[in-house]
Amino acid sequence: MTTEHFAQDPRSNLERMLAGDLYIADPEIADRHHQAVRLAARYQAAYLEDPVAARPVLAELLGSLGEGAEVRPPLQVDLGDNITIGARTFVNFNLTALDVAAITVGEDCQIGPNVQLLTPTHPLEPQPRRDKLEAARPITLGDNVWLGGGVIVCPGVTIGDNSVIGAGSVVTRDVPANVVAVGNPARPIRTL
Repeated sequence: MTTEHFAQDPRSNLERMLAGDLYIADPEIADRHHQAVRLAARYQAAYLEDPVAARPVLAELLGSLGEGAEVRPPLQVDLGDNITIGARTFVNFNLTALDVAAITVGEDCQIGPNVQLLTPTHPLEPQPRRDKLEAARPITLGDNVWLGGGVIVCPGVTIGDNSVIGAGSVVTRDVPANVVAVGNPARPIRTL
């Protein structure tokens, strides 16, 4: 991996990553990822024994966990602590939340099984990709959003309050509040 891309930038790769700038995943970032993977595994094991007793492990993994929020494992994350889940939100099985950038889930949301919230991006040009450069853009779900099963939300997307995304949809751009959006790419088809 090359470092000349950052010769004039004194920040660490982690600092660049958290700022949303190009970075290269290095041992510091890998260590944080492995810590998150271990916590996610602990959460799943604890949940199998007692979902209520497992909640402190989930709270340790995530940046913020609202009162009454429920997350059914398995849960796959990059870092975990870049994820905020609002009060009374329900997350069904097998959420993949790649939180290289912030993922904010509002209150009273419903997230179906096998949903993917993907913040990482990569350069389109071949050489920077070969050099392992990457970046990320945050994802924000407003309050009372419902993501059907298998929805994929791409980097940088905001979904407005009360909106519903149909099962299997791929959300590539922002969705306004109070609509139903479906398809690939997801487009609003109805106002609520």
